[in-house]
Amino acid sequence: MKKRNPEEFLMQGNEAIVAGALKAGCRFYAGYPITPATEIAELLSVKLPGVDGTFIQMEDEIGSMGTIIGASLAGVKSMTATSGPGFSLMQENLGFAVMAEVPCVVVNVMRSGPSTGQPTAPSQGDIMQARWGTHGDHPMIVLSPSTVRECYDLTIRAFNLAEKYRNPVILLVDEVIAHMREKIILSDREEIELYERRKPTVPPEWYIPYEDTPAGVPAMADFGSGYRYHVTGLIHDVRGFPTSRPDEIGPLIMRLFRKISQNLVDIQQAEFLATEDAEIVIVACGCVARAAKRAVGEARAMGLKVGLLRPITVWPFVRSALEKVLATSRSVIVPEMNMGQLSREVKRVNQGRAKVFTLNKVDGTMITAEEILDRIREVA
Repeated sequence: MKKRNPEEFLMQGNEAIVAGALKAGCRFYAGYPITPATEIAELLSVKLPGVDGTFIQMEDEIGSMGTIIGASLAGVKSMTATSGPGFSLMQENLGFAVMAEVPCVVVNVMRSGPSTGQPTAPSQGDIMQARWGTHGDHPMIVLSPSTVRECYDLTIRAFNLAEKYRNPVILLVDEVIAHMREKIILSDREEIELYERRKPTVPPEWYIPYEDTPAGVPAMADFGSGYRYHVTGLIHDVRGFPTSRPDEIGPLIMRLFRKISQNLVDIQQAEFLATEDAEIVIVACGCVARAAKRAVGEARAMGLKVGLLRPITVWPFVRSALEKVLATSRSVIVPEMNMGQLSREVKRVNQGRAKVFTLNKVDGTMITAEEILDRIREVA
């Protein structure tokens, strides 16, 4: 009888997110139960106390977002998880985290909408909301897994990016990936890089909490560590106090964007599958990318030159990756479980270089490989 490998786990996507969060050093979770993300809260309520962490069930998602901001300001890696309706409630405080430059991770397990929609049905309807949900001009980092292993890896990466760039990071998961189970190997021997926020090296009286730096990311002192500074959602000066001066407002907003835009090579990730000679390229993420991979294999077996571009970083959008495949392809197909959100960004970057075709599905069921293959045949 074969002995089971203790490092092998049959794990659900939401379980992998929990494992990744704990590995990344998350020690604070505040959230409110909501399908299909509830397993994340349930598991962390059990596991966090065992690693000297804190779990709080909040009265709603507004309080959840505000609470993880407060915990992060005190120096603790913090996370919350929700789905569409709760994500909508978090938007104001999400904007506060952007303005105050508070690192935190928000998991949004997408379900069918609008409003309360279908709580147990898959969807990809929050792609644009993840980028533009909170008001005003703001940068945002959004990651999208398509396997259970990636739920683990990208949760760790989300914490690293949040800490490195002092910005909220959203892990955008669809219900299928969150609830599917796959075998993954998790080993304590595996080398995983963890990034910690940069702390001030100057005395408290010299500390400038929102100073400009070459990287655009100021050092962040923990509340209670002897460094006093003002935190506000208002546009502020380098010391955190509200300002109406244009010569302070402009540089602040530009720096918030610059700390992301000048580090795209570090932030952006994309997967290329058979795109080198592809005449037709599929652009898909999440569970749809899984169906697309099978469709690519079947199309190739039929003699059709089809490839796949999978954005792992959804925002900032992987423009350079798309431009690379547009240089050789004549057609692009964008299958997604919404009325057309990812395809809008593809069309914006495409600028007429290739023909862009969509495949949209909003009935609460997955887009299948057969449906994508049918679309390939129509386009070929």
